[in-house]
Amino acid sequence: MTAGTTVTEGTFADLTAQIKQAGLLQRRPWAYAAVFASNAALAAVGIAAFVLLGSSWWQLLTAVFLGTVSTQLAYIGHDAGHRQIFASRRANDVVGYLHGAFVGMSYGAWVDKHNQHHASPNHADSDPDIDIPVLAFSVEQAASRRGIARWIVAHQSVMFFPLLLLEGWSLHALAFSTALKGQVRRPALEIGLLLLHVAAYLTAVFWVLSPLQAVVFMLVHQGVWGLTMGLAFAPNHKGMPVIPAGTTLDHLHKQVLTARNVRGGRVLGYLLGGLEHQVEHHLYPRMPRHNLHRARVLVEDFCRRYDLPYTRVGPIESYGQVLRHLHAVSAPLRRPA
Repeated sequence: MTAGTTVTEGTFADLTAQIKQAGLLQRRPWAYAAVFASNAALAAVGIAAFVLLGSSWWQLLTAVFLGTVSTQLAYIGHDAGHRQIFASRRANDVVGYLHGAFVGMSYGAWVDKHNQHHASPNHADSDPDIDIPVLAFSVEQAASRRGIARWIVAHQSVMFFPLLLLEGWSLHALAFSTALKGQVRRPALEIGLLLLHVAAYLTAVFWVLSPLQAVVFMLVHQGVWGLTMGLAFAPNHKGMPVIPAGTTLDHLHKQVLTARNVRGGRVLGYLLGGLEHQVEHHLYPRMPRHNLHRARVLVEDFCRRYDLPYTRVGPIESYGQVLRHLHAVSAPLRRPA
């Protein structure tokens, strides 16, 4: 689809007027206060269990639990980066930097990268989220891979979930590399927070656990964190249309055509941090996550009315679409030379 469409900016303005009239762009401080309290309670339970269990292989269960808690903390950084929590950028940044420190991410680097993604979702030459060396989201990307990356891409539908176990380590590496290169707004602050995180984390695991237990604990904790983060973000755009380089779309089409919603209830919404409403989140990134489910009704009705494709599937089907797409675009690499 190109810029010339039957849906105009005026009709999108009408949708936005409905969204505003329903109060869905208003911030929800008390709802976020409840999220902060919930996350603090979960983190306290995990830390208490870690201390009380001591040097024990049962700590692997603690690692799994804390890995899921880390994802919930990272969601707060995501919302702060979009200024969903407070009106003040400074207040959001304080929350974002703190939560980045909790999980060992660079808040500044992540916000910059994520903003690029929101500006050009699934755009072949602009979206950093589909510029991953060991994955390919189009036939052209697959053909460009070389060496071991080419073999991984050829089998990427099988390798996809195992690769997500490395996502946490990738986020740590990105944090340090961008901060050390000065590619963030506050490099000294970022480096200090990252070093504090590493020092506290390593001191805790090696003080409480035996060296072998500590290493396995970190592998499990970081693996679960990476996997749960990947499972939350992967269904949203992967396997949706990739916009060819040089193609220009208006905001409405750019966001709706490339995003996929995931159908589910409150439990799924909690596990995905509200990101199951990806279409609405991309149309209105500053909308608090607690309002997205109400916005979905308006946005879906709008898209149906103007014959604009609106994708919403169940969680199993969403991952199935991702894997089928990865398998299809990498098929040429599996053919005999």
